Amino acid sequence: MDDTSSPRVTGILETALYVGDLPRAQKFYVSVFGCELLLETPRLVALSVAGRSVLLLFQRGATEAPLPTAGGVVPGHGGSGVQHVAFSIETQALDEWLERLAVAGVPVESRVRWPRGGESVYVRDPEGHSIELVTPGLWAIY
Repeated sequence: MDDTSSPRVTGILETALYVGDLPRAQKFYVSVFGCELLLETPRLVALSVAGRSVLLLFQRGATEAPLPTAGGVVPGHGGSGVQHVAFSIETQALDEWLERLAVAGVPVESRVRWPRGGESVYVRDPEGHSIELVTPGLWAIY
């Protein structure tokens, strides 16, 4: 396949987490991480992350069957167990984030310094998912 003529993906638009208590998860991501509500239904909550991407919080078990819509059918999907999402943050904002987490009563589970110079802070959301705040320097592209 010739890469110069092939269509390219331009990024990841949505990331999904599956939760047992949708209102509790919504409150956590809005209050702790400043996400903004885009859509709220009994099946899913869609949150804006920094106006650039969407965090989808799905009610666990409510998405396994296909969902007919006026525009077509959304295929069924689901997830179980502990999931992971990482939020990018500015290096100079790390101490402010640590303070914000402390004020919100969210304990830091772990901190990691990466060989490229980035630093990660890991916390758990109310569902037990691993949530990472990471500064530039983790990946060659970040």
